[in-house]
Amino acid sequence: MRLLTTISVLIFGLGCAGTRNTTSKPNQLNGSWVPVKQEIGGTSLPNTAFATQRLMINDSNYTVIAESVDKGIIQYAGNKMDIYGKDGVNKGKHFTAIYKYENEQLSICYNLTGDSYPETFDTKGKRLFFLSVFQKEIKK
Repeated sequence: MRLLTTISVLIFGLGCAGTRNTTSKPNQLNGSWVPVKQEIGGTSLPNTAFATQRLMINDSNYTVIAESVDKGIIQYAGNKMDIYGKDGVNKGKHFTAIYKYENEQLSICYNLTGDSYPETFDTKGKRLFFLSVFQKEIKK
């Protein structure tokens, strides 16, 4: 019995020893983003449709400023996002998306039905797929 207790304490101790605080580089998506291109269902939206919009990301929290203010949570898995609306017109909604960060631009392709992840950044023929390409807002 004593041997079993010793082994249990040792295994538990090793498990706890593996948990340590480490410093990781800041999330490269954190910051304020402005859209430079948007399309839905294969149709490009005019710049005037998104000229005043902003997306702010702070780790797993987001805020979108458009016609109204939406806030929620983002969960990341590889290049996929699960977006959960917590406040605003999208409160209680779940959207699925894929994203990529290349050449100083953040591209997010959303499936507004939330039933599957987009496979590409193409919305053509997909009525409820929405693509937004962002650049980081430059502070003046």
